[in-house]
Amino acid sequence: MLTYISYGQDKKYVTVKKSYEVMGGDFDITVVSVDEELGYIYIQEALAEVQRIEKLISSWDQDSETSLINRNAGIKPVHVSWELYKLIERSIQISEITNGAFDITFTALKDVWKLDGSMQSLPSKANVEAVQSRIGYKNIVLNNKDQTVFLKKKGMKISFGGIGKGFAADKAKALLVSKDVKAGIINLNGDITTWGTKVTGDKWLIGVMNPDLKGGIASWIPILESSVATTASDGNFIMSGNKKYTHILDPKTGFPATGINSVSVFAKSAELSDALATSIFVMGLDAGLALINQLGDTEVIIVDSANNMHKSNGILLN
Repeated sequence: MLTYISYGQDKKYVTVKKSYEVMGGDFDITVVSVDEELGYIYIQEALAEVQRIEKLISSWDQDSETSLINRNAGIKPVHVSWELYKLIERSIQISEITNGAFDITFTALKDVWKLDGSMQSLPSKANVEAVQSRIGYKNIVLNNKDQTVFLKKKGMKISFGGIGKGFAADKAKALLVSKDVKAGIINLNGDITTWGTKVTGDKWLIGVMNPDLKGGIASWIPILESSVATTASDGNFIMSGNKKYTHILDPKTGFPATGINSVSVFAKSAELSDALATSIFVMGLDAGLALINQLGDTEVIIVDSANNMHKSNGILLN
């Protein structure tokens, strides 16, 4: 689990902060600006950008391009914006490097899993297997020339729960950077991205929570022009008997992932951090560490189900 802090300001710049609810979670944003009024204007523009992305990718909004793709599954290709087309293309690439642990077509599993804490028992294996045929990123057909997306099988669905918030955080950051905002930190429900430094000149700090049940900060990691995303099992869950199952489903088995409590991935983009954190939660400890140690400019901290902390080769904790 991660938290972040910022403090201090000099005479030239001010630190402006605001919090909202968007994309089903908290949106906390801090910008460094020449004055408070302008800082709040920048924050409103960032919020509008996140809301725009939410409308584009939401599978709940019947008017979104994503919903149009889902409605035409097994019927016909759908022309989409270049922005959404490239997001789907990158999602497929992440599916490839994670051997299917990340898969935006997992959405069909929501037909048998209620991930809001209301389920009192697990679905039968037969019910899960019945929807498994509608899952598989290799059944997404992209046509670059026509800029279309086609889901081969009827009943297939895509959604961006494992990558969308990171994507939105990156887009909000890019907007503010394009407007010459000196520095800031965006936290979109645990997907964090930064640029510049605090007004003191110090780096933004990410707090790594102590995996001990007593909690507290184990260490502070400086984040400069970088991002971090955390996937954890302490959100929604499924109860069956006296056992709690995570809401994070393995697309290949159709059942909840096991063995990990939380994954925090550090990368250049919030989108990549978000997707890899989800992937590693499903892949498991050893495979997840092996993947990250092969990737450049990417690190991970994993807390396993026994509350032990593991880290990739480039993580140095104080």
